[in-house]
Amino acid sequence: MSVDAKLSSLGLTLPAVTMPAANYVPYSISGNMVYFSGTLPMKDGKPQFVGKIGADFTVEQGQECARLCVLNILSHLKNALGGDLGKVKRVIRLGVFVNAPAEFTEHPKVANGASDLMVGVFGDSGKHARFAVGVSGLPFGVAVEVDATFEI
Repeated sequence: MSVDAKLSSLGLTLPAVTMPAANYVPYSISGNMVYFSGTLPMKDGKPQFVGKIGADFTVEQGQECARLCVLNILSHLKNALGGDLGKVKRVIRLGVFVNAPAEFTEHPKVANGASDLMVGVFGDSGKHARFAVGVSGLPFGVAVEVDATFEI
């Protein structure tokens, strides 16, 4: 099953590509690797999930936020690959930043929203190394930011 068909079977659509708000590019390609900048939960050009996980949002809402970040990454990736997500050999690594109060400790559960989606879309090729860390703030006050590395 193609990646596009898999996304459709999961009831997911990729959002329109949103360009960075600062002086950087959303991704860089070097050889057979695609490196993503930190990607925010954007929809229709606007940040979503503004607030902190564990204060303003539940872990489950944090997982939804992480999934939206991944959908934005996949939208950029599709653009980078000339519309063909089938060129992805595997997901190498995800980095998940969770905006949360100091006492919050469930960062890995929030990051599972991103990880589970990658595995759901790419199967075994979606299994990856990962980090999940808590931070005191993120751009625009969003709850989660995700970066990624892919082999193509």
